[in-house]
Amino acid sequence: MKYPKILLTGGTGQVGYELQNTLKTLGEIWAPTRQEFDLANPESLRTKIQAYQPDLIINPAAYTAVDQAESEPELAYTINAEAPRVLAEEAHKLNIPLIHYSTDYVFDGTKTEPYAEEDEPNPLNVYGKTKIEGERAIQAVHDQYLILRTSWVYSPTRGKNFYRTMLRLFQEKEEIRVVDDQIGAPTSARFLAEKTAEILSQLKSKEQGEDRWGLYHLTESETMSWYGFAQEIFENENNSPYKTQKIVSISSAEYKTQARRPKNSYLDLQKIKAQFQLEI
Repeated sequence: MKYPKILLTGGTGQVGYELQNTLKTLGEIWAPTRQEFDLANPESLRTKIQAYQPDLIINPAAYTAVDQAESEPELAYTINAEAPRVLAEEAHKLNIPLIHYSTDYVFDGTKTEPYAEEDEPNPLNVYGKTKIEGERAIQAVHDQYLILRTSWVYSPTRGKNFYRTMLRLFQEKEEIRVVDDQIGAPTSARFLAEKTAEILSQLKSKEQGEDRWGLYHLTESETMSWYGFAQEIFENENNSPYKTQKIVSISSAEYKTQARRPKNSYLDLQKIKAQFQLEI
């Protein structure tokens, strides 16, 4: 196996769950529970990593409650910035790769074109700020990393996400109002896991001269608003007995949230497609 021992954080989350399936052929996976491997207590992770001696660390775990982060900035920072720094430091000691996931919310959404990796981050909310700090922490201490920024991650069957929220609302409400002036690329957890496995199967070892480490954007290619996504979910699940009769488009100003969100968070995919020959 390419990576005999893989440490996977957040194994019960939507991305972690899918990664457990796609990584099976690459190595033996240890996906500890939150109680066993608590990212809210980063220093406690060091002895566990050194005891396990992994050949690869993958970190899809994160504090992702965007609105709640506004009132829990310290916890969000600990999980999204301090814990990745510890993972990167330990990976560096072991001379192994670290795969880490970040977010489109590191950008402010004022650009009209897709955001490229070299565009300057300017997050609007605590979640985005903590995620960019996590990126920078990894970059400061490790040289074998892939940071994969993604967007609007969903799973129809697991976790708290827009897709599952819509499924619930379709059963509860006759009319649903959904924001139509925020644009992004809905990305399924399964897609992310499959592409991650493709990338990992291509990577060479440090000794073999792998030079593709770095920061990449990885999403599905279709862009839409939350309103458009809600319509698509409704059509995809049209065999279900729903109460909803109408989906109404509204502006961000009409839907107040604790955290500000970017109007455009479409990510440019050219770099990752070119470097890893991915079909997206």
